[in-house]
Amino acid sequence: MKKTLIALSVVAVTLLSSCTETNKKNMEANPFKGTYNTPFETPAFDNITIKSYMPAFKEAMKEHLAEVDVVVNNSEAPTFKNTVEALEYSGNQLKKVSSVFFNLTSAETSDELNALESELSPKLSAHYDDISLNEKLFLRIKSVYDNKENLNLDAMQMRLLDKKYQGFVRNGALLKGAEKDKMRAINTKLSALTLKFGQNVLNETNKFKMFVSNSAKLSGLSKSFIAAAAVKAKENGKDGEWLFTIDKSTLITFIKNADNRELREKLFKGYIEKGNNNDELDNKKILEEIANLRVDKSKLLGFATWADYILDVNMAKKPENVNKLLNEIMVAALPKAKAEAAELQKMIDKEGGKFNLEAWDWWYYSNKLKNEKYAVNDDEMKPYFELDNVRQGAFDVATKLFGITFTQRNDIQTYHEDVDVWEVKEANGEHIGILYTDYFSRAGKRGGAWMEAYRKQYINADGKAVTPIITNVCNFTKPPKGEPALISTGGVETIFHEFGHALHGLLSNGKYPSLTGTATARDFVELPSQLMENWAFEPEVLNMYAKHYKTGEVIPQELVKKMQAASKFNQGFATVEYTSAAMLDMDWHTLKETNDVESNKFEELSMLKMNMISEIIVRYRSTYFNHIFSNGYSAGYYSYMWSEILDADAFEAFTEKGIFHPETAKKLRDNIYSTGGSKDEMELYKAFRGKEPSTNGLKKRKGLM
Repeated sequence: MKKTLIALSVVAVTLLSSCTETNKKNMEANPFKGTYNTPFETPAFDNITIKSYMPAFKEAMKEHLAEVDVVVNNSEAPTFKNTVEALEYSGNQLKKVSSVFFNLTSAETSDELNALESELSPKLSAHYDDISLNEKLFLRIKSVYDNKENLNLDAMQMRLLDKKYQGFVRNGALLKGAEKDKMRAINTKLSALTLKFGQNVLNETNKFKMFVSNSAKLSGLSKSFIAAAAVKAKENGKDGEWLFTIDKSTLITFIKNADNRELREKLFKGYIEKGNNNDELDNKKILEEIANLRVDKSKLLGFATWADYILDVNMAKKPENVNKLLNEIMVAALPKAKAEAAELQKMIDKEGGKFNLEAWDWWYYSNKLKNEKYAVNDDEMKPYFELDNVRQGAFDVATKLFGITFTQRNDIQTYHEDVDVWEVKEANGEHIGILYTDYFSRAGKRGGAWMEAYRKQYINADGKAVTPIITNVCNFTKPPKGEPALISTGGVETIFHEFGHALHGLLSNGKYPSLTGTATARDFVELPSQLMENWAFEPEVLNMYAKHYKTGEVIPQELVKKMQAASKFNQGFATVEYTSAAMLDMDWHTLKETNDVESNKFEELSMLKMNMISEIIVRYRSTYFNHIFSNGYSAGYYSYMWSEILDADAFEAFTEKGIFHPETAKKLRDNIYSTGGSKDEMELYKAFRGKEPSTNGLKKRKGLM
């Protein structure tokens, strides 16, 4: 008997050792499994390789479906807890893997990651279709929904139930048989096409390179900008030359300042012809098919157009409401833009230029005119806007408004050396969340600026508070080693804008992940970000952060006054450039029939319809309009202006009482930054402001009254 026990013990130890070794191997193969052994369970980037993703995705999708099956096959009658709440808390492992993967495919991608993304896209589309089109699951949701008035649910639970039911219906749960098959096919195609569209734009941006070998052609550009271009050229094997690319930050700096008109035209055309060069990266046929598939999908779901489908859950509700707003703004802005164009032409003529103003001239001559009129330009302002100081200025605004603090953490892993990490705390030292900041452009990063979450704030099924992990990503030109990163006033706005989004995620205070953070209506989600921009150039705030990078001198009041005087300058151009893109978006997504529309012709007709002037090019031409053909803003680009109306009206609450008024700041946090999508967005706004918003604040700000 003793020998038997000893033998069994040896077997047990062997099995335990074997299991431990197996678990160790599983952890090595899937670094996402279990909890990260890192501060605040931040992603363990050092352990994640390209080979980590596919096994992790497969395992996570399998686990998610198993969790859903438990809900579907529950023998008990459907209740809010065993159906709606159980579904809400399912799929956490898949969210964990997806958040890292898709954040990196935007911020630090590679050919391998792009290929893997293309492979995963149809699998994930099919996975989510298996859930949203699961009839048994929907019947359980519907059973709870139909009985909701008798369930004594609180407001948050009722909101979640409504959102879940609506989400299923909008994803085709009411469709039958062949209709569901058609929906699956459309979703799979759309997933692949939108992914390909975005990859083409990124690859086209990285592909274009303008080398300059004659230093005389760089007249007008700053020494630091030229030095950065020299570093880029050397990295690309052309030492002694200068390289300029069409990432937006480089483009704008170049066409605003370069005296050489020929090079301005070359770089500008390289940008506006992205995806339109009839090569392997051409996006015309892709976007045409996307538009047609969206027509088919909206009809399948019972909507007149894709815009009707999208706007049904937004504040705007109907395409006619959006078009009314956009037309009103365009009618007010076009005469101003035409007057601006005439003034720029006069400047060209006065200088002896024998040419008509073109789109690649506008930025250059408006910059000169601004300097002439207000004696202020970006080169004069930039020394006061050192990137780290601007970021600290944004942090300090949040501290004064909400009492929160930001402490740099050097013990938390990052995916790139340019990324900084900050712990965010309440005034009493309580941990709020983690913020990554990733500010410089590089080949593996898509263009633009954005905020995303590696983990959202919520209360998990066990009642434990889960804190947010948020990232801000931008594309500023990286200076040569040892040089300061000086940014334009537009760059300052970008920092404050994306930080506003970050605050929306960090200050979130809700229970359910699908209702927290930025999970709001699309035309409300830009309010927290655009509102934060208002503080950036307030004199009191400038005194906090706008300090000369060499001397530490606070920006002179004379410069501030000039900047304020110039704030309405060129607003006709800025408004027309943006509004035309929003109108183009609506034109694409109010199509009622699928057809063989040719994208360039369609865009041309759209511009004619809105009386667009030739001297201005729409902010995003169709072939690189990532917002609407790749990044989820279809029929939603108008939302920046919709939110701008809200933010202009909202900031008046502070200008009336003081820009750091404590009670107003508390109302702002309680009703805008912390609430997520827990209530109807207009209710949230009125709870903060005490009234519905007016367009007068926006018109006044832009000088369009």
